[in-house]
Amino acid sequence: MEEGRTYLCIDLKSFYASVECVERGLDPMEAHLVVADPERTDKTICLAVSPALKELGVPNRCRVFQIPPGVPYVMAPPRMKLYMEYSAQIYAIYLNYVAKEDIHVYSIDEVFMDVTDYLPMYRLTAKELGLRIMQDVRDKVGVTATCGIGTNLYLAKIALDITAKHSEDCIGILDEAGYQKTLWRHRPLTDFWRIGPGIAARLAELGIYTMGQLAGAGEDVLYQTFGIDAELLIDHAWGRESVTIADIKAYKPKTNCLSSGQVLGCDYGHEKAKLAAKEMADALCLELVEKEMATESITLQLVYTGVRGATAPVHGTVSMPAATSSARTILSYVERLYDSIETKNQPIQKIYLTFNRLVDAEYQQYDLFHEPTGTDREKRMQRAMLDIKKKFGKNAILKGMNLQEGATARERNRQIGGHKSGEKTENES
Repeated sequence: MEEGRTYLCIDLKSFYASVECVERGLDPMEAHLVVADPERTDKTICLAVSPALKELGVPNRCRVFQIPPGVPYVMAPPRMKLYMEYSAQIYAIYLNYVAKEDIHVYSIDEVFMDVTDYLPMYRLTAKELGLRIMQDVRDKVGVTATCGIGTNLYLAKIALDITAKHSEDCIGILDEAGYQKTLWRHRPLTDFWRIGPGIAARLAELGIYTMGQLAGAGEDVLYQTFGIDAELLIDHAWGRESVTIADIKAYKPKTNCLSSGQVLGCDYGHEKAKLAAKEMADALCLELVEKEMATESITLQLVYTGVRGATAPVHGTVSMPAATSSARTILSYVERLYDSIETKNQPIQKIYLTFNRLVDAEYQQYDLFHEPTGTDREKRMQRAMLDIKKKFGKNAILKGMNLQEGATARERNRQIGGHKSGEKTENES
């Protein structure tokens, strides 16, 4: 682990809700606002709730019906495109202080910064720099930020998630000694980064309920229970983390893939779900062309609705004789793969599709069953479709299957990350 580093982890407080408050001229720290789609039922999940509602005990990811009936609030429909624009503005503010090479964007509302080499230049402490950045974001954008400071990435994250919440200036600071002194007895374990309910339950079976107990546990037992993941648990129990932002920037995955998934708006039968899977495949084919890649195999997973008697999810993978980006070829394989695994005759709730083993398009090969001229013609057509969609919107050009009953592509094209983009109009033809 690189010694003597200082990291900031900055999070934008209730980001989606704060943006909606700013857009309405409301104070995010005082207004009662939730971000949720009013066109869905009251069982829909709130993407965010304002800090003022959190103070009343309303959890961040609650369902609408869980908001106490006596609490008045404004419901704001999601506008993902707007949130991305705000996030870009805030990232530009970060760049006024730290170079992009020293920033890791963790999510739309959270970043890590390695500020080690900037502190002497600015003649500031890490806390002073964090406060200055937070105030700049507040003044220019209107969104409140919180900050964690640590001697490694893990401690910066824990300082943000646990320590900063109890600080008046919204800043938490941790080194290894301070972490062990103040948080080794902290409960629950799920407050710690990368420990979810499943891992916490398995640790509880070993009699481990705190990080201090985890640090003192026998490593052999941990490796028997968690395998290689025990190494990360042990390091984090002691407040250690070997990965740096430079390591993250240099990382290159051994394998490449493209994937798509969707939760269907209602239960889908065999044919409707197959149509949705084909639409997903068609969209991924265009993405392949755009990235100048081709795929050698396809994996499809179907998740059934959780009703009595429902079976476990099913999945299958098929390899193709040659890497391709041809929608005509790939859709035929997706259809056959779907028919081979969907044999439960039960309503389907989720679909996941992955194109595996991607290769550069220049290595794409032709097989004996397709003429090169036909494949080249299709690729030119796909590129023309991409140009039209980029210029006029994703729904500017559609295929016949996108107009069939049960098709989901048109609605998905209006979304970002599964939620409404917030754009008022979109050209369709």
